[in-house]
Amino acid sequence: MQKKEVAMTHQQPGKKRKRFSLDDLQLFFLSLPTTIWYLLFCYIPMFGILIAFKKYKVSPGKGFLWSLIHNSPWCGLDNFKFLFSSNAKTTVAMFRNTVCYNIVFIILGIVIPVSLAIVISHLYSKRLAKVCQTAIFLPHFLSWVIVGYFVYAFLATKEGLVNNVLLSLGSKPVRWYQKEAMNYWPFFLTFLNVWKGVGYNMIVYMASIQGIDGSLYEAAVIDGASKHQQTKYITLPLLKPVIIIMFIMAVGRIFNSDFGLFYKTTRNSTSLYNVYVTLDVYVYNSLFNSTIPTYGYASAAGFMQSVLGCITLMTANAIVRKVDNENAFF
Repeated sequence: MQKKEVAMTHQQPGKKRKRFSLDDLQLFFLSLPTTIWYLLFCYIPMFGILIAFKKYKVSPGKGFLWSLIHNSPWCGLDNFKFLFSSNAKTTVAMFRNTVCYNIVFIILGIVIPVSLAIVISHLYSKRLAKVCQTAIFLPHFLSWVIVGYFVYAFLATKEGLVNNVLLSLGSKPVRWYQKEAMNYWPFFLTFLNVWKGVGYNMIVYMASIQGIDGSLYEAAVIDGASKHQQTKYITLPLLKPVIIIMFIMAVGRIFNSDFGLFYKTTRNSTSLYNVYVTLDVYVYNSLFNSTIPTYGYASAAGFMQSVLGCITLMTANAIVRKVDNENAFF
């Protein structure tokens, strides 16, 4: 055995080790479907960024590439100007709502799921824990179209459940989709976003909690630590890397908004426009109300969102790297 090891350590200098083994081939075929998916749906569509800098015109029967190269003249940054072509009030409201709503969503999207994950993980009844986990996760599978109809069933002026309760209590009904109820909608939108998305984030944190070594909790119980102390000194410190990664990824989407949340639940009410208008809603309304299809507007908005999102993600990661280098995303 020793002779074999000596022979392997003293290989001939001209003889090289195989760079591609059978194990590498198996791993290659395992990763091939994912690689093809990313090429088809993530990398090849990136050439569509050119539409943001061209006045795209469709040529019947010629195809997308021919129309983009031969029939679409360059227009510089003209497609980006439409984002600021509206009045100053609408432009400010658009960017203010997009950023401010996302800041609130990021904070609540970390605090509430982490708290629920810790509480459910401490339940003694595993059956009850599974029931709670399923009930909280279920809204994630509902589309915003269905949620929008549920919201309308509660807030409709005449047939809505809320107004019927107010009438039974002797109060006046509220026209929830009119300007008089504008101050309530930021809370409605925040509640709906948390209600629908908290289950997905909670699953991520619960999986991380289940991966914590149980002997740490056993040692803490022997030392007389309470549940609060176990959470403070064991669970939260070990959840810290996952929380930071989720935070950085959420910051990277701070200039994006959930179109279904802001458009469907408000029913695109013009009276509430300044409350729910975000970058995505503004682009959709601009394209929908335009008589001529302006594909460059949507492409320019998406490109700007990607650039700003990349900048915010890099900034957040740089701040985390300064504070805690080990838990930085990259």
